[in-house]
Amino acid sequence: MSAPSGFPAPSAPPSYEETVGINVNYPHPYPVPEPGLRPGGKGMNPPQYTGQPMPTSSPVTVQTVYVHQPVVVFYDRPVQMSCPSCNQVIVTRLCHEPGALTWLSCGGLCLLGCIAGCCLIPFCIDALKDVEHFCPNCNAHVGSYKRL
Repeated sequence: MSAPSGFPAPSAPPSYEETVGINVNYPHPYPVPEPGLRPGGKGMNPPQYTGQPMPTSSPVTVQTVYVHQPVVVFYDRPVQMSCPSCNQVIVTRLCHEPGALTWLSCGGLCLLGCIAGCCLIPFCIDALKDVEHFCPNCNAHVGSYKRL
C-alpha cells in the first residue's frame, strides 16, 4: 500500500508521555517494573524474607471425646441422677408450682358454679401442679415435669 501521490506518508502517532507532556527522563515517584517483567498479583513483589526461618510444626491431632450422659426423664417423684452443675450423684429435691393443669381445673370448677372459693382447691393439690427438680447440694435447677 503506497500513499497517494499528493499526500505524505503517514507517521506513527505520538506516545502518551509526549501527548500529555510527561518528561520521560524525570524519576517516577513509585517503582516502575522493567519492560518485559510483570509484578506478581496486586502491586510489586514483596522483598524476600531474610529473618529467621519459619518454624516447622508437627501436625496437630484433634480428638473429639463425646461423653454420653444418660437421658434423665423427670416425673412427679424424686429422681437419682448426676447433677450437671456440681457433678455429684444426687436425689432431686422437689418443688410443686401451679401449672396449666392447675389453672384449667380452677376454670372448670368456676364454670360448674364453684365460685365461692371452691374453685381454688386445685391450687392446694400437689397432684395437679407442675414439679420442679432441684439439686439438694448446690440448689441448681436440674429439670421439670409439666402436667400439661
